[in-house]
Amino acid sequence: MTATGLSLAGVAVALVILWANFRPWYRGGRDPKALIPFGSGWLLGSLSTVCVGGALGWGAAGITGLVAKAGDTAVGTIVGTGAAALASSRMGTLTPEGGIVVATVLAAVILLFKASGKQDSRRIVGGVVTGAVLGFLPGIASALDWLPDTANLVGAWGADLASQVTA
Repeated sequence: MTATGLSLAGVAVALVILWANFRPWYRGGRDPKALIPFGSGWLLGSLSTVCVGGALGWGAAGITGLVAKAGDTAVGTIVGTGAAALASSRMGTLTPEGGIVVATVLAAVILLFKASGKQDSRRIVGGVVTGAVLGFLPGIASALDWLPDTANLVGAWGADLASQVTA
């Protein structure tokens, strides 16, 4: 368990962001390419939750805390109830090779963000926020435990490929 400040209201805010990004796609043409901005941000946000001790992990915990505080304030103001804290968890651990993969994902998302228009840039940010907040939920973290393992395997494959010498 980690101290991220995760709350039920924060999870509700993340789900609203998820719905706001998924609904237009679902009601529209359902072109898979239209999910790339949100999906890439979500992937980065989710992977950030396993970056313990790094800037991405600090950022994911900070985003989660900010979203939870905003959600708690909104719910408290609207309905007059207090905050409902939730337990948090992480998906797994990264190896140094997996860390390279996450850094590559970060670079790809930054490049996509720079090349995107205003609407897609907002979708990328929404994906990062949603991935970071939902990635700390124990049930989601358990369901996504394959994600850091995949990053570790891809990184190990790349390290093995780079270390092979042709004769």
